[in-house]
Amino acid sequence: MPELPEVETVRRTLHGLVIGKKIQKVTIHWPKIIKKPIEIEQFKDALFGQTIHDVHRRGKFLKFILDDYVLVSHLRMEGRYGLFQPEEEYDHHTHVIFSFTDGSELRYRDVRKFGTMHLFSKGEEENELPLLQLGPEPFCEQFTAKYLRERLNKTTRKIKTALLDQSVVVGLGNIYVDEALFRSGINPERIASELTAGEYKRLHKEIISTLQEAVEKGGSTVRSYVNTQGEIGMFQLQLFVYGRTDEPCKKCGTILTRTVVGGRGTHYCEKCQK
Repeated sequence: MPELPEVETVRRTLHGLVIGKKIQKVTIHWPKIIKKPIEIEQFKDALFGQTIHDVHRRGKFLKFILDDYVLVSHLRMEGRYGLFQPEEEYDHHTHVIFSFTDGSELRYRDVRKFGTMHLFSKGEEENELPLLQLGPEPFCEQFTAKYLRERLNKTTRKIKTALLDQSVVVGLGNIYVDEALFRSGINPERIASELTAGEYKRLHKEIISTLQEAVEKGGSTVRSYVNTQGEIGMFQLQLFVYGRTDEPCKKCGTILTRTVVGGRGTHYCEKCQK
């Protein structure tokens, strides 16, 4: 699933492609992607004549800012956006097409069909699910080492599981939690409430630096991720532990370990993360 760096990269490329475009028609081939409103025709009618003024990101969600509405989109496992011309063919994995008055089309393609779209009246999107219960952004002032420690100082969850909780901090998934924990020297199976203030300070710093570096590199293409223009991310070349099972640790040479924490495949170094 795309995490913050991948979604931010998609947002940036979309921003340069669709800002100022006016929607003339919406074609939907897989109605289950549309979660709000329930009536598909209502979704289409609401978007008719709307202009895209901006594209924001909230955690792993994209927010298309329109005249009167905000379209909240989650890519899930395989969702992709791309700008095309009408004469360009599309396959059966293309499920939603936004046709613009200038003749171009923004197409949403999703092999797994797990992606979602919610349409809200402007200003209401943060008051309802799926955005309602999201925690702070990693780059915002609210997200501090003190906040992180206070938020988790009573939980009995393992630190890996706690960091995957989007109500604690948004945007982190399996890749970047594993990487931040490695950089912090913290074992993913440690109980979150047992970490020291110093460890939380180090973890906070490494969460931010890991995500910043990943954004600069366009995210990580571990499986099938590409941005809106079909380009892969490059941060996977800098991964320390994720996906490197049975390979030597880049710091100490110890063979890396893979285990399961909270139902998620987890990669770490037994020596660097005792």
